[in-house]
Amino acid sequence: MIAMLLAGGQGSRLYALTQKLAKPAVPFGGKYRIIDFPLSNCVNSGIDTVGILTQYQPLELNEYIGNGQPWDLDRIYGGVHVLPPYQKASGSDWYKGTANAIYQNISFIERYDPEYVIILSGDQICKQDYSDFLRFHKEKNAEFSVAVMEVPWEEAPRFGLMDDRITEFQEKPKNPKSNLASMGIYIFNWDILKQYLIEDEADPESENDFGNNIIPNLLRDERKMYAYHFNGYWKDVGTIPSLWEANMEVLDPEHSGINLFDEDWKIYSRNSGMPGHKICAGANVENSMITDGCKIAGSVKHSILFAGVKVEAGAVVEDAVVMGRTTIKAGASVKHCIVAENVVIGENAVVGAMPTEEEQGVATIGPDVCVGTGAKIGSNAMISEDVKDGEEK
Repeated sequence: MIAMLLAGGQGSRLYALTQKLAKPAVPFGGKYRIIDFPLSNCVNSGIDTVGILTQYQPLELNEYIGNGQPWDLDRIYGGVHVLPPYQKASGSDWYKGTANAIYQNISFIERYDPEYVIILSGDQICKQDYSDFLRFHKEKNAEFSVAVMEVPWEEAPRFGLMDDRITEFQEKPKNPKSNLASMGIYIFNWDILKQYLIEDEADPESENDFGNNIIPNLLRDERKMYAYHFNGYWKDVGTIPSLWEANMEVLDPEHSGINLFDEDWKIYSRNSGMPGHKICAGANVENSMITDGCKIAGSVKHSILFAGVKVEAGAVVEDAVVMGRTTIKAGASVKHCIVAENVVIGENAVVGAMPTEEEQGVATIGPDVCVGTGAKIGSNAMISEDVKDGEEK
């Protein structure tokens, strides 16, 4: 089985965080990026050939993946391959949808002549053994299987929904009939997938999408389709609140289900190359994840600090996700927020606030922003440009 990882998403609901960055490259959990999770799952599941389909803002993602060495995917045969849209003799085209992205790479898949292909999403936090999913697919003698998990009924309209032996499928319905949500992770018999991709591409009315076109066409032809129940940790981190929440869950592995310290299922990432972190005299750090190169002189509580973050004396960080190489200057308050990479929070500035009955939002500061001395950023603010000294947003 080979894996095809869809990593071209724009991630528009992450707003300032993805204006210059593909969603799979968004930092997560102190030392990772979102794409580290499906890549690590592949290696841990014995999959050694992975095609990564990139499109939107691919530069940093491509650079991060490199030759695949951090995930043991730097192979002579197989390994990791970045697959952007490319010019062909018949012309060129952007990936028009999830199915079209796979269709444009049929020749790549054919090189390895697999019996099965697993389609993965590059924008989810999930620890999953794909080899167990493949075992289920074979036992059912299925032609198509999809990983599903139960979600609260109020969240069901966000997902594609289906039952165990799939005889009906709803793509993000207003009035859901099931709360078994598709995780967007599929296993196909390659001969079946290829047939339906070619048929779909020939249909001028198609949206070239798995949920809207390929799966309904399989249902139409009464193919052998099954839903594989997944009971582990999985989170769609496509919104600011869900990304913040997933990061906070990293700090509580006993209750949240996501344990990044699990020796039996490691998540691999590219090394920052920075020295160890330093906690200065007089600093206070409680229940936080502090990564390489950080220098802490202030107070940090229940927060995640990525590589190279500096917190000066008198600064307070609480319930915050602070991404790499950001500086929080003396006296600043940074609470219940996400701060992207290479940000400077000025002296005595206030970013975000702890939730109240009236205000529950997660303040977000985009990359390379400078928040001026004494500036105030409200709890629902989305900042992508510099904020002047004393200014309120």
